[in-house]
Amino acid sequence: MARRLGKRVAETLDIPVYFYEDAAIRQDRVNLEDIRHGEFEGIKETIATDPYREPDLGPRRLGPAGATVIGARQPLIAYNIFLNTPDVSIAQKIARRVRNSSGGFHYVKGMGVLVEGLAQVSMNLTNFHRSPMAQVTEFIRREAQRYGVGIHHSEIVGLVPSQAMVNAARYYMQMDGFENEQLLENRLFGFNEEGESAAGNKVDFIDQVAEGTPAPGGGSAAAHTAALGAALALMVARLTVGKPKYASAEAESWQVIEEGEALRTRLTAAIQHDAEAFDGILVARRLPKADEAQIAARNEAIRVASLYAAQVPLETARDCVEVLRMTARMAEIGNLNCISDAAAGAHLAKAGFEAARLNVKINLQGYEQDPDAQAFVAEADALREEVESLMGKLEGVLQERAGL
Repeated sequence: MARRLGKRVAETLDIPVYFYEDAAIRQDRVNLEDIRHGEFEGIKETIATDPYREPDLGPRRLGPAGATVIGARQPLIAYNIFLNTPDVSIAQKIARRVRNSSGGFHYVKGMGVLVEGLAQVSMNLTNFHRSPMAQVTEFIRREAQRYGVGIHHSEIVGLVPSQAMVNAARYYMQMDGFENEQLLENRLFGFNEEGESAAGNKVDFIDQVAEGTPAPGGGSAAAHTAALGAALALMVARLTVGKPKYASAEAESWQVIEEGEALRTRLTAAIQHDAEAFDGILVARRLPKADEAQIAARNEAIRVASLYAAQVPLETARDCVEVLRMTARMAEIGNLNCISDAAAGAHLAKAGFEAARLNVKINLQGYEQDPDAQAFVAEADALREEVESLMGKLEGVLQERAGL
């Protein structure tokens, strides 16, 4: 995501872009302070002549907007420890021992300052998993004892990941087996009222299909299956970008990632949309039919609901074809180690398409003479021809690239 954003900033805004931390392209640009060295004036003078100052993306010149640094990193914890002394030199000596640049903890940046009459070891913890808060605290406690002082109190500035606090509790209370799931709030807020996880994914979709209710059914299953196919296309694309061997496929793989995420989102939403569309037919069938006027109104309501119930899987069928195009293309240009995953995604997309096409037709039974219904069926049949063509092309790619 950081690199995609950087690409847009460079191309759209014409601003030099540097990547840092986990998004870094060059090893000598992992640390933000290394890129910032020299500040605006220093970069302005050397960006066009010094290879080290050459941006990762964008022009080799500074305009009025300057340059930008974009990165992906672990959550940063701003953590300060106050000593029970006003002697700031002690805090400075401890900071030199604890920070990475002076040989201390690898993911700690620190300095000694005077705050409200007390010496403070001011720190940024850039990876609390590798340099935990509790261990850093105990190291500073022991260092402080060397100078005859102790810890007065500590503070966290801003937000902190709950896992960092759980890790500290495990350390101090020696609760080796303690898990996040044992926190009451995590269990309470991990699921919302509709039975969805906090991430928004239905946890019981397969169980719902198996229950024997009219919906969700084949149309929802089609969308679910195709969404898995899209996920495999994304997987292969993400395992292709950043690999020098597949540099020629980099730009197209990023395009697959961007478009594939949109496809996956639409197909995931279609799981519920299809079930709701079929429910509309059931509602229409329950309308009164005591006289001719009510019968006519009921029949029209059923027709409209049936057309809509066919339109939803038709849209799913269209998206299935898009997924099939993506997976077939990634099988052709993507990471060879993942070619079977791309092919699996293609077969899932085909299965989703066939299921969606069947739902289009079944929902339009009885309306064969309706112009809208005829157009829906004709489009579904035309898409099927493209599906067969793409699957044939995929078989050739599998044979050529992997002998499958």
